[in-house]
Amino acid sequence: MSVTLHTNLGDIKLEVFCDSVPRAAENFLALCASNYYNGTKFHRNIKGFMIQGGDPTGTGRGGESIWKQKFPDEFVSTLRHNQRGIVSMANSGPDTNGSQFFISYAKQPHLNNVYTVFAKMIAGGEVLDTMEKIPTDAQDRPLADIVVERVTIHANPLAG
Repeated sequence: MSVTLHTNLGDIKLEVFCDSVPRAAENFLALCASNYYNGTKFHRNIKGFMIQGGDPTGTGRGGESIWKQKFPDEFVSTLRHNQRGIVSMANSGPDTNGSQFFISYAKQPHLNNVYTVFAKMIAGGEVLDTMEKIPTDAQDRPLADIVVERVTIHANPLAG
């Protein structure tokens, strides 16, 4: 399964690991299907590290799962923060996944078994490059809005 995040800076296509991390995948895909992420801003951007979004309040403190409560981590030995474009659930500690997610700008091995990897970027690397270059304030908030305008869900990860 794949999705395209249509942002104001361009499109990023993600392959979602439905079989490996079923709860995280179900949550993300259901939120995408319900237009939950439409109009949300990436609220945290750290060059060389990651960009974070998925919070409808835009504060970094909001958002919830499809179950209206936090859900457990899913760690899989074959899904690692081992390259640029890895997509993981953001959390505030063990088993506190909600709606927020982040996309890595580089390998981040220290995040393995801390954040659930549920997808990876398969197209749109130039858009991720542009996002990474957006200046931020002292709290890592982008000085220009980076917005998920809408999301398209594809049945086949290689579909156009």
